[in-house]
Amino acid sequence: MVMASVIRKLDETVVNRIAAGEVIQRPANALKEMIENCLDAKATSIQVTVKSGGLKLLQIQDNGTGIRKEDMDIVCERFTTSKLREFEDLNSIATYGFRGEALASISHVAHVTITTRTLDAKCAYKGGYLDGKLKAPVKPCAGNKGTQISVEDLFYNVATRRKALKSPGEEHGKIVEVVSRYAIHNAGVAFTLKKQGESTADVRTPQNATIVDNIRTVFGPSVARELIEVKHENTKLSFKLDGQISNANYSVKKCIFLLFINHRLVDSSSIRKAIETVYATYLPKNMHPFLYFSLEISPNNVDVNVHPTKHEVHFLHEEAIIEDIQKCVEQKLLGSNASRTYFTQALLPGAPVSISDIQKDTSESAASSSSNKDKVYAHQMVRTDDKIQKLDAFLHKVPQDSVVMDTSVNRTEEKMDTSSGGKDEEASGRAEQSTSSTESRKRPLESTSEDQSPSTSSSTPSSSKTGTPHYRDIKLTSILTLQQEIEDNMHEGLRELFKHHTFVGCVNAEHAVIQHQTKLYLVNTIKLSQELFHQLALFDFGNFGIMRLSNAAPIYELAILALESEESGWSDSDGPKEQLAQYVVELLQSKAEMLQDYFSLEIDKSGQLCTLPLLLDNFIPALDGLPMFVLRLATEVDWEDERGCFSTLAKECCRFYGIHKNLRLVDKKEDVNKSMDTDNEDKDTSMPDYDWRWTIEHVIYPALKAQFLPPKAFAENASVLQVANLPDLYKVFERC
Repeated sequence: MVMASVIRKLDETVVNRIAAGEVIQRPANALKEMIENCLDAKATSIQVTVKSGGLKLLQIQDNGTGIRKEDMDIVCERFTTSKLREFEDLNSIATYGFRGEALASISHVAHVTITTRTLDAKCAYKGGYLDGKLKAPVKPCAGNKGTQISVEDLFYNVATRRKALKSPGEEHGKIVEVVSRYAIHNAGVAFTLKKQGESTADVRTPQNATIVDNIRTVFGPSVARELIEVKHENTKLSFKLDGQISNANYSVKKCIFLLFINHRLVDSSSIRKAIETVYATYLPKNMHPFLYFSLEISPNNVDVNVHPTKHEVHFLHEEAIIEDIQKCVEQKLLGSNASRTYFTQALLPGAPVSISDIQKDTSESAASSSSNKDKVYAHQMVRTDDKIQKLDAFLHKVPQDSVVMDTSVNRTEEKMDTSSGGKDEEASGRAEQSTSSTESRKRPLESTSEDQSPSTSSSTPSSSKTGTPHYRDIKLTSILTLQQEIEDNMHEGLRELFKHHTFVGCVNAEHAVIQHQTKLYLVNTIKLSQELFHQLALFDFGNFGIMRLSNAAPIYELAILALESEESGWSDSDGPKEQLAQYVVELLQSKAEMLQDYFSLEIDKSGQLCTLPLLLDNFIPALDGLPMFVLRLATEVDWEDERGCFSTLAKECCRFYGIHKNLRLVDKKEDVNKSMDTDNEDKDTSMPDYDWRWTIEHVIYPALKAQFLPPKAFAENASVLQVANLPDLYKVFERC
């Protein structure tokens, strides 16, 4: 048997928080209530400052009449107001506020601080409020005439509401919308909205501006120059209409509707639909107008107490008033439809030809096209060509040296041969000198012109493509054999694809999208970059540049770090880590001369790694893989056989230098625009700290285009996948 539940009276705190949740649904609602209080106080200047979309700070300051010191004790209590005395006063209410719930509701879900000064007061007074009560007695302080209200940590005690809110950026957008609309309607009041700590304002309107001026400031000149003023009055229905609407020359995808009834910002779907029905005759399909209406209806005919946030109002003779407004708008549009304006651009600015030349060429091409048998159909057109540029081409390129200035790598030193003489000079005549990143590579990039093809001769690419005396001509049979194997294993079709591809974009660190002719490909950046560095290690053998570490790295410590990682696979049966690390140091020190000579890996007598090979200009590998690279040099390289040694060393280099799957492709420009709090920022401490997305697009793929010899296995192991073909897409659309 189910017993009846006991009815209990809710605690006062619970009641107040429930009521606060109805009135203050988001930061924009709280700001709307406070702006209306400022306007009720006859303010002529309102300044709003926000932080984190108003959740951390929402501050508003005005120059209105202020609050008397005697009223500071009860100003945040519920149902305390200076605008209403009796219930009958609602029938003729002419102010924004009347319930006395706004500040009370805010104080129950946030920390409120009020600083105010009246005209006759000698100083300002400041008080802090919590749950509608003063936290401490009001204190005198310095302050200007008017009131400043600071709302901090909004919804700090309502976790579910705070989680339900959108991101700070979207909440800030709602605040901008509220301030913009009140700024347009209140042309005699100066509004300013900005984020805390920023000098530029998101909204700023002067005090002496007109409504049209404010519309131009907020929505732009394209709206302002197409506005029609609407004025209408109906004494029978006791209403007056003032507004600005767009003519038939202007349209947007989403209707911009600003409605004020008795100077209160509200929304009315009935009025919106009625006006859009009129515009449907004049505007293209699915396009909408700009509407600003200020309706003044007799207060006796308006019920403002129908919504907790006062977002809606009800008024008498609603259908008749809407019909009258609809007729008025239709008459205005009929009068403005005598002409239509179209904006065209005949020629791009700065073009070296005249319009007459263009027209002449157009007529000639039209005459010749009729007899042209080699017509290119739409499904055969390539969507990109070498004349099309990305926006990146117009942006200032940050020098790579400045990007890695604080990392542990110094790339300004390259090892160069000072003589083109015999083997003795080759062995001892090398000197290190500082060079800029713009100097030519020791293995120049292959030309990408269409009349050239990759070298397949038996000579080394290094010797056949270079004519400067700075490079050593390597004659080692083992290296020549490895180079020849790469050339023999090259896939001609893939080579043609990479040589003439167009980079589209990065999907993630592992995959990218490229285009070749009418086909779109998804390619594996990790596999491509590793094979690229493997080939660079063999074809540039003995001619690498130098990346000098700003602080030499002890090999012993690097080996210990590697052994402590799970990737090393170390177990107790392998012996103590310290003993293994010492073995790595001794082995690499014994091979130091060869490593420095052929691979630009300098190891000093104290067992410290000083330099790394520069395999590709403007590229620095992710140095978090350096410990494992050092460990694998000792454990995975075949030090007994010459050919095996060079082959495995090249493979370890490509493993270290290649793009890794866990790289974060974060666009730094977007990071700057994100409104994140400094105390909650997740600082990336990885090294080196530079833009991997930029590196992949502007360093890796240009190198693939210039000198990559793709192996035949890449055509079968999903390294290159075709995802779309333009002619096939046309066939699909033809069937639809």
